[in-house]
Amino acid sequence: MKKYHVYGIGNALVDMEFEVGPAFLEKMKVEKGLMTLVDQDRQAELLSNLEGTSHARSCGGSAANTIIAVSQFGGKAFYSCKVASDETGEFYYKDLVGNGVTTNMGENREEGLTGKCMVFITPDADRTMNSFLGITETFSTNELVESELLDSEYLYIEGYLVTSPTGKAAAIKARELAHENDVKVALTFSDPGIVGFFKEGFKEIIGDKKVDLLFCNESEAMSFTDSDNIDTAVNLLKSVAKTFAVTLGEKGAIVYDGEREIAIETKQVVAKDTNGAGDLFAGAFLYGITSGMEYSQAAKLACHSSSELVTQFGARLEKDQVLTIKESLL
Repeated sequence: MKKYHVYGIGNALVDMEFEVGPAFLEKMKVEKGLMTLVDQDRQAELLSNLEGTSHARSCGGSAANTIIAVSQFGGKAFYSCKVASDETGEFYYKDLVGNGVTTNMGENREEGLTGKCMVFITPDADRTMNSFLGITETFSTNELVESELLDSEYLYIEGYLVTSPTGKAAAIKARELAHENDVKVALTFSDPGIVGFFKEGFKEIIGDKKVDLLFCNESEAMSFTDSDNIDTAVNLLKSVAKTFAVTLGEKGAIVYDGEREIAIETKQVVAKDTNGAGDLFAGAFLYGITSGMEYSQAAKLACHSSSELVTQFGARLEKDQVLTIKESLL
């Protein structure tokens, strides 16, 4: 038995979620539906134009949301990340540990600014992100804890790391350590725009061998494979991943277990906020397969969880919601 079900690596960002109208995005020249990297001044400008708009904050970043979901469902999880010694970093650390996740972070953290992600939710339930990476931009191999990685069933790599030279190097190093020590490798593409712009970087992270498990949505799958339809994309993904899950929004998901493609239906709901839905899908799915579920059962758990999440605001479910989902399906 390994100590951890999943060891994750990714950007540590405190999420700040705002409900806005399309007019705000147009006024501020924010590209709708994508994640855009911004500097501190640009984020300050956006914040000043939202003065008086209430928002919630939580420790986030794509992989952090996934790792917290693994923990909430009952799995053992470790997360390697980087925050500063500021108030935001202290908030992040306490929120992460409070959700049952073990981490490389301790009391002695570097001076600097912890990263923040502004998440704009429009009435159509779409999410748009503007992220200031702060100190997480220097996430590197120094943040890897080899002993904990090797004592995990899965390594989970956040795709956003491809945007930083040191982050990409850390992802490659972690993948090499995993492959050399029989730890399975899971990768998420994270964002369609990132996939399109950093395709070669993703190929470097994947390396010469296939990853054991790939997570992506329909747009990311087609972008990475240069396909104009999902069927072609699914077939081409088999050349880089032994197994994978492609989320299709309200249409559910397609999972490939290494032998067969399985179409998974999802509960039909009225969506308010799709932020974090893919992250939760990955977390629930990883919990499922590391707990002995078949891919189809794990995907049903993941789809049901994500469909519950999008009916509310925020990128995470509460612990009691997770337990209710587990009881109803398992």
